[in-house]
Amino acid sequence: MEISGNYCTNCGNAAELRRIDGRYIANEVTSVLNFDRGILYTIKELLIRPGVTVRKFIAEDRNRLVKPVLFIIISSLVYSVLRGLLHFEEGYIHYENPIDSTATVMFEWIQNNYGYGNLIMGVFIAMWTKLLFKKYSYNFYEILILLCFVMGIGMIILSAFGAFQGLTNLKVLQFGGMLFIVYSSWAIGQFFDGKKFASYLKAFFAYVLGLITFSVGVLLIGYLIDLIFKIGE
Repeated sequence: MEISGNYCTNCGNAAELRRIDGRYIANEVTSVLNFDRGILYTIKELLIRPGVTVRKFIAEDRNRLVKPVLFIIISSLVYSVLRGLLHFEEGYIHYENPIDSTATVMFEWIQNNYGYGNLIMGVFIAMWTKLLFKKYSYNFYEILILLCFVMGIGMIILSAFGAFQGLTNLKVLQFGGMLFIVYSSWAIGQFFDGKKFASYLKAFFAYVLGLITFSVGVLLIGYLIDLIFKIGE
């Protein structure tokens, strides 16, 4: 295909790719760490007006925010890296069982892979959110997008508290966990109807019930796997 100008009129790609050099890397970093778009803009908007921001992302503009799945994976990775460097507590999901079991292994995997673990937890929270806010027109996947952003900010909050704990040895991570739940309830409630107190209350129950359901699900799956292996012995 013959191309005139700097970009292909068919696919929009540049006619000639620029060579990767120091300036290219600097531009890429700047584009990510940018208050007009990118990761810092996403964090700022989700901290100030989460409900409005996610509604706009779903219905109007999907270019300025970091993609939701990537956002939760990046924020969870930040938490995991800081936990490894600063050696603060095991995590905001902690399960102890003196007896080796499949459930123990599963929870350990979640603690070491928060990005994927949060996505799975988000599915359970989304189901309860959809149930409690059933009169609204948002589908399950749109609610899941909301939760990716909300839980991503939650991991940023935990990262900040965890880093502070690791540097000062003050046990503050539990307060970060409480703030995580408060923020999640506020953000979800604001997304649906920020003018009604009932929205925030339902958001709180959706989040907590989602976590409980997720944890019970892991325990049940672990128990069934252990039972199957025990019967097969």
